Amino acid sequence: MTQSDQTPLVDDYDYHLPEQLIARTPLAKRSDSRLLHLTQHGYQDRQFTDLPSLLRAGDLLVLNDTKVMKARLYGQKATGGAVEVLVERLLFNVANAPYAALCHVRASRSPKIGQTLKLADNQLSATVIDRKENLFVLAFDVPILPALEQFGQMPIPPYFQRSATSLDDERYQSVFHNPNHTASVAAPTASLHFDDALLQQIKDKGVNIAFVTLNVGAGTFAPVKAAKLSEHIMHAEYAHLPAATAELINQTKAAGGRVIAVGTTVTRVLETAYLQRTCDTLHEFAGDTQIFIYPPYQFGVIDCLITNFHLPKSTLLMLVSAFMGTDTIKAAYAHAIKQEYRFFSYGDAMFLERATN
Repeated sequence: MTQSDQTPLVDDYDYHLPEQLIARTPLAKRSDSRLLHLTQHGYQDRQFTDLPSLLRAGDLLVLNDTKVMKARLYGQKATGGAVEVLVERLLFNVANAPYAALCHVRASRSPKIGQTLKLADNQLSATVIDRKENLFVLAFDVPILPALEQFGQMPIPPYFQRSATSLDDERYQSVFHNPNHTASVAAPTASLHFDDALLQQIKDKGVNIAFVTLNVGAGTFAPVKAAKLSEHIMHAEYAHLPAATAELINQTKAAGGRVIAVGTTVTRVLETAYLQRTCDTLHEFAGDTQIFIYPPYQFGVIDCLITNFHLPKSTLLMLVSAFMGTDTIKAAYAHAIKQEYRFFSYGDAMFLERATN
């Protein structure tokens, strides 16, 4: 990873991670994770329970309240071949298909338009009605979210190399998710470290808490195939910055407090809204975002970032490199590997703190 030019290469964001450092199961308690506190002056090994001591009265902690769908279904094609369906996004206003979704479909041979899939031991049917690049539009025979809740599996990341269990139903979900915002196919993983007791300690410190929504898509795990970052096309995800949260951010900034984003998903919502603003202050934003943050991006909203350790060559690693500096992140990751931190979705966290005026 270097910052030697203004057109970074994907290979600049590669690193070697020992296999045993991939966290494939959660710890006994959410807040048992370690926390690498990173500033411009260096880093310090801490526990996640130390987070309240790093926050200040008047700071604003911004969380993503999305809920993960049990988006993975298994079944058979009409020909009898096995098929796996991952619901990426619910679709509305599709003609003659009240229960439609954009889906990933894995099978020995791709299904054809008009073909019906029998899912969940023949308890669900879904017909292929369209194809959009490498995704399929499926028309289900029943309302999708209740069906997923009853028959689906939690869409844990592929690098877990295992099937989802009942433990994932609880732990691959934040404690503050909003049931009305059930639309993600991956967890906002920085959120997974928070339990109710820790959130209460943060509130008792005089830190305000606000929410945004970003519905995480499976593209968060997709590799960057372009050689240059400037050539990569980011996947679209729905984002919502409520008016109340925008106003809290404006008030926090005016009072000299810090805006602390919990995760790259929150960061993408806030920075998207910043780029869409029509005046000096933030206002409500709702719509798709394809923002791709990489060096030398200049951040407009967030002052600190809580985040997990990210996959090599991932857009998320590029985002945190833009925030703290690529060489700083490279050194921090090398330290974390040496100290045997746990990596990725169920892994440990970082608190990235930049100098503020």
